[in-house]
Amino acid sequence: MLNKFGECAKLAVELLQNGKIKNPVLAWEKAAFFTFPNSSSSRKKCCPKNAFLTICETGRVKGVPAGIYCGDRVKENKNYALKIMDLLKNNSEFANNKQKLWKFVCGDSKISHNSQIDVVIGTLGICKK
Repeated sequence: MLNKFGECAKLAVELLQNGKIKNPVLAWEKAAFFTFPNSSSSRKKCCPKNAFLTICETGRVKGVPAGIYCGDRVKENKNYALKIMDLLKNNSEFANNKQKLWKFVCGDSKISHNSQIDVVIGTLGICKK
C-alpha cells in the first residue's frame, strides 16, 4: 500500500502525461498541493521530491524527457532512488517489504527511507521498461 508520497508521485506523473504540466518540478509541486492541502511541511519535504525528480531526470517516466530537474546537490537522495528502482525492477517482491528493500539500499545504516521507496513504487507502473 502506498503512502501519501507515493500517491503524490502518481498524481505528478499523471499531470505530466496528460499534458497539463510539462515541467516535473511544477508537476510535483501541484500534486503535493493537492495531496497535502493542509501541510506545507509535507509539500516541502525534499527526500520524496528528489526521488521523483531523479526518476524524471533519467528519462524513466514515459513522456518526460531526460534532463536536469534537481541537480547534483542531492547526490545521496539520487543514489537511493536509483538503487531502489534497480532493486525493484529485478525483484518486485521488495515492494511488499520496505524494510528489507531499504536494508539492501543502505546496508546496516540507521538512515530512514523518508518515503523515497513509496515515491519509486508509486511511479513504477508508469515507468519505461
